[in-house]
Amino acid sequence: MNFRSLIVRLHFVALILRHVVALSTIFVLASNVEAHRCHLRSTPAPAAAPAATEPQPPCGQDAVPAYPGLGDSAVVKSWSKSDFGHDWKPSACTLWNEQGFTALVTISARFQFLSGAEGLLQHIGAISQLGGTQYWSTTHKQWRTLITDAYALAGSQPDQRRMDFTVDELKPGKPFYFEQIDNLSGKTIYRMNILEASSDRIVFEVENVSTMRYHFIPVFHPAELQSIYFFDRESDKIWRYYSILREGKNASRLVAGNEASSVNRAVAFYRHMVGIPSNQEPPAAR
Repeated sequence: MNFRSLIVRLHFVALILRHVVALSTIFVLASNVEAHRCHLRSTPAPAAAPAATEPQPPCGQDAVPAYPGLGDSAVVKSWSKSDFGHDWKPSACTLWNEQGFTALVTISARFQFLSGAEGLLQHIGAISQLGGTQYWSTTHKQWRTLITDAYALAGSQPDQRRMDFTVDELKPGKPFYFEQIDNLSGKTIYRMNILEASSDRIVFEVENVSTMRYHFIPVFHPAELQSIYFFDRESDKIWRYYSILREGKNASRLVAGNEASSVNRAVAFYRHMVGIPSNQEPPAAR
């Protein structure tokens, strides 16, 4: 073998070794990248903040669910008994003594209102304006009239009709009665109690006094359908709204499980109170 041939062979061997080293390096890098990818896939995501376990009205604590921003849609939540058990105990500020529920719906919202607390009280006392309120019927898949008529009563009997309640009347410590004709349950007498009424805060609660029936079958006995409403002034023009609708745990099976209907009825009253057309699209629940 001459010297030139030796040089050529050594150069060829060097080229082979160089390719081997390059391939080994690529393999190592690829292995490291894949290992890194596996590490990323296997790393658990950060734990989410724990979900609220029960509704909290604005009684010295932050409301749960929290209020949305002004201009954002209301936060509407239908709670399940699996969220906190069959014997849920209402917040003490609701003054509700019975535990548990069949359906429980909360709504929190911000809205603009220019007439102050006096204007809100006047709107609350205008029972006759509830007539014509609409809601989305999940059964018929269309907007229907929820309340065909409503009027204030001088007492707890249906034959004591009177004019709407005035701002001067709506003070804590005295019950106010009214009758409402529902599209499904017919005539029902309700009692309204004003719990707080100041320039910055209005709280009132409503519950049925008479038994509510569907085709003559009782669905809600007295005090089985309850609602409470909180209005808190945030500024001269902005108010916060929070409500809880509860159907008692002994309500008829005819209404149990129809959460969408309960949501739409609660939203219909919310829209009435804050000046939104009750049949405005979209429905809260279909």
